[in-house]
Amino acid sequence: MNHSDWQKSSFSTDGNECIEVARTPEAVLIRESEVPGRVLATTPARLRGLITALKAEDPSTPPGV
Repeated sequence: MNHSDWQKSSFSTDGNECIEVARTPEAVLIRESEVPGRVLATTPARLRGLITALKAEDPSTPPGV
């Protein structure tokens, strides 16, 4: 997968410490920019569920983020 296919998190800094995501027809791929060879694959529904659960655990998360 090309580097241009990966999208950097808007919460990341300009350094190499960021989370990147990419989409394939079968999955959403997630990796840490410092270890680009280690990729986690999941479905859009499961990723959405994880994000929802994480936001529910952190009351400081603004709505819509």
